[in-house]
Amino acid sequence: MYTENINPTPIHILSERFNNNTFFIKRDDLIPFSFGGNKARKAVLFFEDLRAKGCDSVVTYGSSNSNHCRIVSNIAASKGLLCYIVSPVETYRSNLNSKMIELFGAKVIRCSVSEVRDTIDKVERVLKNKGYNPYFIPGGGHGKIGTHAYVNAYKEIKKYENDRNLHFDYIFHPSGTGTTQAGLICGLLIYGGKKKIIGMSIARRNPYGGKVVHSSVNEYLMGMDMEYVTFDHINFIDDYVLDGYGMYNDAILETIKQLLIKDGIPLDTTYTGKAFWGMKEYIKKNQIKGKNILFIHTGGTPLFFNNLGELKNE
Repeated sequence: MYTENINPTPIHILSERFNNNTFFIKRDDLIPFSFGGNKARKAVLFFEDLRAKGCDSVVTYGSSNSNHCRIVSNIAASKGLLCYIVSPVETYRSNLNSKMIELFGAKVIRCSVSEVRDTIDKVERVLKNKGYNPYFIPGGGHGKIGTHAYVNAYKEIKKYENDRNLHFDYIFHPSGTGTTQAGLICGLLIYGGKKKIIGMSIARRNPYGGKVVHSSVNEYLMGMDMEYVTFDHINFIDDYVLDGYGMYNDAILETIKQLLIKDGIPLDTTYTGKAFWGMKEYIKKNQIKGKNILFIHTGGTPLFFNNLGELKNE
């Protein structure tokens, strides 16, 4: 497996022409390791840091649906490293991601959400007492390393625009822990461009969700010795989270079905399909017309198959 760099992921034009907009999609799901996605882009950098610090085991956090935990456990297995995952019982359900996490030999420790921090601390203490040097990766790849991964992604987007004399007016993407959005915003500030970056929340509500993104942006900019940004720079949209993480409706299933039929691209109900549906609703609500719109496919292909039976050919 590569460890140093990720090659630029392709950008495709879609058949979608909603409101006379032209839609493009950046295929981070095609990063060539463990079904790719934004968590793969971030994890590569975390494991570089792990190696540089001489660590020999990994501890992280996430739900049973988590693409992050699948990727981390897969990379750990490929390197022969112990991997411990602390996972909330409240959101547990068996799915293809959770089955692969088991396949990769990760030790999953379930606890209530309120006990997560203490459980992580306990796991790290146990590993250290056994002589290990554990490395902690925040849930979802949160933090400056995860943010930097999407500064790099924005740089790829900017090069695509320059090479084709094209300008994206909007960048939409699923927003979870916030570092994907933070990285894109920081990339915009560093490399320039006039566009709106819209994070479609897949779980969190405002004001908390937006504040987390805002904090991540300024944490990264502080390390770059750049001026802080105000909260006005953050477009974190929570109108389409439904009843929370992992919740979906028939409109999301229809969105997934249509993109698969027309463009051959799989989305999932937890992350990308929910965000793509939310994007279209947001465009309709705000009467956005005649623009170039880029959607970032942040991965989750195994989760597509969990709901395949619900996509009906009517």
